[in-house]
Amino acid sequence: MATKRHKIFNLLLILIPWLSLLFIGKRDFKRYSFSGVFIVIFEIINHLYGHKRNWWKFYDKKKSFIRDELPFSVGPYMPLSMWLLKISNGNFKKFVLLNAISDSAFAFFFIDVFKKLKIIRLNRLNHIQFFFYLHYKAYILYGVQYLFDKIRRYRY
Repeated sequence: MATKRHKIFNLLLILIPWLSLLFIGKRDFKRYSFSGVFIVIFEIINHLYGHKRNWWKFYDKKKSFIRDELPFSVGPYMPLSMWLLKISNGNFKKFVLLNAISDSAFAFFFIDVFKKLKIIRLNRLNHIQFFFYLHYKAYILYGVQYLFDKIRRYRY
């Protein structure tokens, strides 16, 4: 059974990032949504694997992928990916730097905050391993967006 704190956390984890997309613009939302959906599906697969391997541990008893990991995939992952693609605007070095900053913040700071809030803690990964678990997907995201843009340009 999820605690009230965990339910509120999940709700905010989903709502705040998605509300931010109201400011991204219709054109950019359309441009980056394919890559965003792709990376969320890829992230769900990664979370299922990490869930099975016990790489992290949620404090609520009775494991539940839908209650625990899924809000992290659906909530911040797609909106943040779309914002980073928009802000970097095709500049690979800028994209990698922005991703490294956001992944570092999550792996080295926010994960400890979530531990203090008794939401989640790392179990079989240390902070550096968790950073690489987060960061390698940035290259896949950029590649998918690059190919999507290239295909779209040839169609017109």
